[in-house]
Amino acid sequence: MVEVKICGLTNADDVRVAQESGADYVGFVLYEASPRGISGMDLCRILDGVTLTSKAVGVFVNKSRDEVEKIANDCNLHAVQLHGNELPGDYEGMMPVVWRAVKFEDNICVPAPEAWTVQRYVLDASVHGAYGGTGVTADWNEAAALAQKHSIMLAGGLTLDNVAEAVARVMPVGVDTASGVEIEPGKKDHKKVKNFIKAAKDAVTT
Repeated sequence: MVEVKICGLTNADDVRVAQESGADYVGFVLYEASPRGISGMDLCRILDGVTLTSKAVGVFVNKSRDEVEKIANDCNLHAVQLHGNELPGDYEGMMPVVWRAVKFEDNICVPAPEAWTVQRYVLDASVHGAYGGTGVTADWNEAAALAQKHSIMLAGGLTLDNVAEAVARVMPVGVDTASGVEIEPGKKDHKKVKNFIKAAKDAVTT
């Protein structure tokens, strides 16, 4: 069964709903320029207000290893997701688990997955100047080819209406959505969250 990450969470109520609805991962954007961005202090406060049953993932953009590790340790994150122009050598052997965001540009996956040693890759759509959360759909044909070689979380424009097809076509280990289940950036539509998770987990993968 495909795993589900509900990302861009900014408050405890949305975390609770995501967990109760069966989310495997709850994601938080530690990037100030994002409309869903929160601080490390905000994140720890949110997690202190819930009983965490899903695995927490922090999304970071061009932060130093020291800063990423401090927030991860302070907030007891399961994984950190690197979404910027980070260099692989700077994050070798890092704890906790590392995920790496990738995208296709001119039919080439960047950054090159082979350059990284990580648990999995989060494939997002390529949008100039953006670091995810755009609602733009990734190329599923390219995603399917990548998923045959690497452990892939498929992101990019996933909604209740298309997630089942995306899972069937790409066969990723998981799917990741933020804008696809929102009322507005950073505020989730609880009905959409529940229905998205159900549709993803009910999707046929063979």
